[in-house]
Amino acid sequence: MSFVPSARHRPCVAALLLAGAASGCAHYAADPPHAPATLFAVPDVTALSVAATKIDRPYLTAQPIDLGAPLTLNALAVITVIESPELKALRAKSGVTDAQAFSARLLPDPTLQFGFDKRIGGPDPFNGFTGQIAFDLNQLRLRRVTRQAQAATKDQVRLDLAWAEWQAAGQARLLGVRIAALTAATDLTAASATQAAKALDAVLRAAGRGDLAGSELDLRRQAALDAADKGRTAETALIAARGDLNKQLGLPPATVLRLAPPPATAPLPPAAALVALALDRRLDLAALRAGYQAQEAETNKQVLEQFPTLSLALSGVRDTANNRTLGPQVGFTLPLWNRNRGGIAIATATRAQLRAEYEARLFATRADITDAVMNVATSQRQRAALLAALPPLRHYAEAMVRASARGDLPRSTGDAATQAVRDRDLALVTLDQTIAEQTIALELLTGTLREGWPR
Repeated sequence: MSFVPSARHRPCVAALLLAGAASGCAHYAADPPHAPATLFAVPDVTALSVAATKIDRPYLTAQPIDLGAPLTLNALAVITVIESPELKALRAKSGVTDAQAFSARLLPDPTLQFGFDKRIGGPDPFNGFTGQIAFDLNQLRLRRVTRQAQAATKDQVRLDLAWAEWQAAGQARLLGVRIAALTAATDLTAASATQAAKALDAVLRAAGRGDLAGSELDLRRQAALDAADKGRTAETALIAARGDLNKQLGLPPATVLRLAPPPATAPLPPAAALVALALDRRLDLAALRAGYQAQEAETNKQVLEQFPTLSLALSGVRDTANNRTLGPQVGFTLPLWNRNRGGIAIATATRAQLRAEYEARLFATRADITDAVMNVATSQRQRAALLAALPPLRHYAEAMVRASARGDLPRSTGDAATQAVRDRDLALVTLDQTIAEQTIALELLTGTLREGWPR
């Protein structure tokens, strides 16, 4: 047995249907920002290690993580990709783009309108009712290009996220190289400061006995001050680098990590080969191309919107004389003056801007890689020359120290020769740091680890 609602019950039935449809809608729940519980805590090492063994990035090697063991440059990069707060925020942003792409796939909802006219006078005995259901056909016409634009934008955001992860991983590796070099520099400057302080103490005792002129005392005092200042500068730089690394890794500021020695650098391929590799592999260039495709779809959409916008409605009416009518209504805009020329002009200009930005990025990529290759080659030549000059200088310093120990030469002569060797060692540490950092910078510029460079 079926139930057919009477005219008196139909408004109630319609209201019940609308209430039932609304019951399946999403509900709002407040979610204010708050400080996470892990803000001042060390990350869960077990969970971090498990995530590190499952990480899937072409430029990372999956491995277990032990924060108490010496960490390699790859381990630093893995921790950064997993734990960096900035990368977590970017991944959350990519979720917004996914939601926008999902929204672009949905069909527009129809609109319903109801009206009621209460009879308050006149010969007609009935109340009036009106009802209408309408569809926006313009959204259906633009649905294809809208989906294309959102899909390309989704690809762009994901590529930008992958590029940001690559840059963050490279920055962590840079900091690892810098900390290793600054640790060696701190040891060397500390040794120089200790030696200068001992020499100053000996000179002070000699000056107190009247065996030494005041000018020699001033020279020793100044040398001790300079050595101590270099030691403090190196120590300050090391502390800052360790703080930057902890921030990059998403670790508490007081965390102290042990780092493994960085790998040795290898000869570089020609700059032209690295430029060709970068144009093929760099994710930021792929993201720009995806952004250009999104703008192509947006330009197409603006061109389509110059045509009349259509809407279709189906209306039913019962007037106070109980006359009943049912019929369609079609509405559209007349493209007489506007014709969406403003939207088309903006979309076309934006597309030209994106093309120019892409070409500028290509030009900058070629120039940056060429400059970096030349800088690495220059640093490598300087390092080779310094290495060639070190052995005879070491032999000379050892001879001066032996002569000073026998009393054949003043102690200051042996100290000066030893300090000269230490200065060359410090210069070598600086050059090694420069070469390692420039090589990692080249990896970032090419979008590929050195193992993937052409030989």
